[in-house]
Amino acid sequence: MSARRVAPHGTWRSPIDSRLVSGQSIRLGLPQIDGGHLYWLESRPTEGGRTSLLRRALGAGAVAELTPPPWNVRSRVHEYGGGAYAVRAGTVCFSHAADNRLYRLVPGSEPLPLTAEGPWRYADLTLDPKCREVLAVVENHSGSRVEPANSIGAIDLDGFERAPRQLLGGSDFYSNPRLSPDGKRLCWLQWAHPNMPWDGTELWVGERRKAGAIGDRTLVAGGSCESVFQPQWSPDGALHFVSDRTGFWNLYRWDGRPRPLLERRTEFGLPQWVFGMSTYGFLGDGRILAAYCEGGRWQLGIVTTDGVLEQVETPYSQIEGLSVDGSQAVFRGASPGSAPALMRLDVANGKLEVVRRSVPLQAGLGTFYSMAVPVAFPSDQGREVHGFLYRPRNPDFRAPAGERPPLIIRFHGGPTAAATDALSLTVQFWTTRGFAVLDLNYSGSTGYGRAYRELLRGQWGVAEVEDGVSAARHCISEGYARPDAILVKGASAGGFSVLCCLAFRDTFAGGTSYYGLCDLTQLTQGTHKFESRYHETLVGEWPTEASVYRERSPLRAADQITAPVLLFHGAADTVVPVSQTEQMVDALRASGAHVEYERFEKEAHGFRDEATIRRTLELELAFYLRALGIGEGDR
Repeated sequence: MSARRVAPHGTWRSPIDSRLVSGQSIRLGLPQIDGGHLYWLESRPTEGGRTSLLRRALGAGAVAELTPPPWNVRSRVHEYGGGAYAVRAGTVCFSHAADNRLYRLVPGSEPLPLTAEGPWRYADLTLDPKCREVLAVVENHSGSRVEPANSIGAIDLDGFERAPRQLLGGSDFYSNPRLSPDGKRLCWLQWAHPNMPWDGTELWVGERRKAGAIGDRTLVAGGSCESVFQPQWSPDGALHFVSDRTGFWNLYRWDGRPRPLLERRTEFGLPQWVFGMSTYGFLGDGRILAAYCEGGRWQLGIVTTDGVLEQVETPYSQIEGLSVDGSQAVFRGASPGSAPALMRLDVANGKLEVVRRSVPLQAGLGTFYSMAVPVAFPSDQGREVHGFLYRPRNPDFRAPAGERPPLIIRFHGGPTAAATDALSLTVQFWTTRGFAVLDLNYSGSTGYGRAYRELLRGQWGVAEVEDGVSAARHCISEGYARPDAILVKGASAGGFSVLCCLAFRDTFAGGTSYYGLCDLTQLTQGTHKFESRYHETLVGEWPTEASVYRERSPLRAADQITAPVLLFHGAADTVVPVSQTEQMVDALRASGAHVEYERFEKEAHGFRDEATIRRTLELELAFYLRALGIGEGDR
């Protein structure tokens, strides 16, 4: 073995290049089990981010692609979508991104269109084999409306190009239409502005009548200050759900009144940014297999009928999209040493099988991986802040004696999402080059209970910025980072936080914003319906608190930014209009700041294309080296 080469941090040569990160990584989602088969979605950067539906026999066998090009299985309800397909007893329905219509798969022929062309979008699909219908959340974008109208509708499975028939309407938002096993009752979630689903939702149950109307409606749980997540019927017809009424998302069963299955400081739920999210399912013997989060790390467990949680040993710390049938379960799992993969678990014998990997196995690459270390530190205001720290790691290189690495602090989006310690090739792209990375679970992040999530109420642009500064100070004091080389990056809401850090603090040497907000006032005037009132929770009542919106907007403080700034945005973004970033670019240039900007014409909110992902990584690396005055080196 040759001696490790001495080179400055940031200049190390790495086998984890932009091509590997962008081109060989697929996104796996929405796994389901039906009739001895596994179904799942794959989003592929090499195909411009197209999402396809695949199937494989439960035990083993060849993988079949059910929706080859040009089909794109994706929903745009709430813009973020989710729940874009459903399968039951071999019948498959899906939403096609190109026209937002619903289609039914017909073996041996092209998919059959079920819905007419029009202003409708569909998500959170549920098949009703008895009535030969598919139930869905419907979003009506007819031009005469101030904002789209949301409802729960039914579509004839044997029809052809019909409009949806409304079952429920009148509330601002709906999700999770689920039929009881006998088909006689329907449960659903609904909520109203300005709440987001993690703030407050209502769980309702109604009788499904022959004429299609929903009668005898009963409010089961929820309200403006209680978030209910994933209502689901057990095989014996009992309604279950997750509620945070005690401060943590715990499991409940409804027997005429909500009854907790167990109460603990553990999260069994998630912020419902997309449809179709699932953290639990029913085993054949009546027990519940559930994913739960403690301290930012996910685990699997079995909840017994008498309320005991028995841990199921797996190597995974990130578990998503859990689907259960009998003794079989499928989920997307990732660990600090393995990228996300579609996993099948036989609960009866504990056997785990990799069905599909998001990244092909690379021989010897594991020696380059930096493992996350959980960190917690006090903020300026005394609250405890969480995150995952990655130290630089590369078996071929070491830094000169005494040299500390540059640090990248990452602000996740949402802002109620969460960073995990699961393997991310994007993180490893940086650590293998000699950067340290701190994935920050700032105040407002999910995974630590409702009280931690609500620390951002009215404090967006302030609390998480304080946490970022505190994170930098902690890493500097512990010797993890070079004091004059602290960088910040983030996307969407995280991009806004990055710009706030640069505008209102002098701690950072530079930052990158991916499609981030720049002006909070403009946010009140134009964004999609789902988040159109979110600012009232995060900032304050509009227009009463208009001065606060102005004071916290980086665009209005662009002349205070002295550190270099890199900005990326997609021209097709309907969540944060590209005009926000371009106004920021103009303001920074007018003030004489160093700003670099790249616009991607075909990208929306969240980059999907391989060429885009690759180019942003390469530009970001070059930008940081220039900002820190690090030579090109041998990288």
